[in-house]
Amino acid sequence: MNIFSGKRIILGITGSIAAYKAADLASRLAQAGAEVDVILTTAAEKFVLPLTFQSVTGRRAYTDNDLWGNEAHVLHVGLAKSANLLVIAPCTADTIAKLTHGIADNLLTVTALAAQCPLVIAPAMDGGMFDASATRENLSLLVQRDITIVGPAEGHLASGLSGWGRMLEPAEILGHIRMVLGRNGKLAGKKVVVTAGGTQEALDPVRVITNHSSGKQGYALAQAALDSGADVCLITAPVGLTPPVGARVVKIKSAQELLEAVLNESADALIMAAAAADFRPKDTAKDKIKKRDGIPQIELEAAPDILSAVADLKSKEKRYKVVVGFAAESRALIENAAEKLKSKGLDFIAANDISAEDAGFAVDTNRITLLFADGKKEVLPLLSKAEAAEKIIDYTARLLE
Repeated sequence: MNIFSGKRIILGITGSIAAYKAADLASRLAQAGAEVDVILTTAAEKFVLPLTFQSVTGRRAYTDNDLWGNEAHVLHVGLAKSANLLVIAPCTADTIAKLTHGIADNLLTVTALAAQCPLVIAPAMDGGMFDASATRENLSLLVQRDITIVGPAEGHLASGLSGWGRMLEPAEILGHIRMVLGRNGKLAGKKVVVTAGGTQEALDPVRVITNHSSGKQGYALAQAALDSGADVCLITAPVGLTPPVGARVVKIKSAQELLEAVLNESADALIMAAAAADFRPKDTAKDKIKKRDGIPQIELEAAPDILSAVADLKSKEKRYKVVVGFAAESRALIENAAEKLKSKGLDFIAANDISAEDAGFAVDTNRITLLFADGKKEVLPLLSKAEAAEKIIDYTARLLE
């Protein structure tokens, strides 16, 4: 299930120029499936209007005027009680100080004091405010209370100065929010290794033999594992995608590097979504192969069989309790996937027909058939790669139980 589905999130906005970014964050949260209630401080209203947030969330945005309205003494209690998460982004030095010392003098801070849900704050401030000892001490105390601090980043500030104080970008804050929401998920306390992308086998210093893998399914699996509370290591070939927030990233290029990275890890589960080369050049030219020298004759050899090496480890060292493979096939999908499932000693395999226009490489959807070692088979409908990843992670969690 989508980690945001059915979640009530309070998004607090305080008086910073970074408040304009919060509209993007609110929109992303709403699009992801969360119910977002926004609270703006009086200072925040100087930068953005409540209407902005009502437009992107489809829900009412609250201000300090509502604290003294008809709902008065019960509004903050109702908001706090119903929330699964409270996020304050941007969070100024002033609000950080209030949170630290329990000062509840506006709707946002009184709601924060009443809230029993996790709290995430994204600091945003100018000049030397973040480096001030008072701010540092306040943040240290908040961390001790298990409040999650995300950022700030270093960069250009509104004053024209450069330094620490920029609020993180909404996409990165969203990743941290996912981490907090998923911390008690079905894979909490488990480690999962996910491989992604197509390996590259060098012909010379310029050219490589590779494949069409985009890495999208592997990255979606890493995100789904994080959403389920796992400690995630993402071993990735070059794909041009942004890794999920919270994943430890190991970058590789060749099948040999992928093999070494996989064998260097130890985890509860390994999900081999990477498209590793079956063949590689027997020799790599030291210099660029020139056209004037004629068409080169390139001799290939077998690339390392990573899953076979993992199967050996699994039986001898118990390094991976569950191993999941992928089979991208253009013909005889089930037959080829079943043979791979058995020969590599996998717990289950995800077979996808790359000849389908709406599945396989590059696109955002997949048609997957899951085959299990016990003979079970499940044909999944056309799903987004994120939805397919959730299914695979769910089955992985069940096997680990």
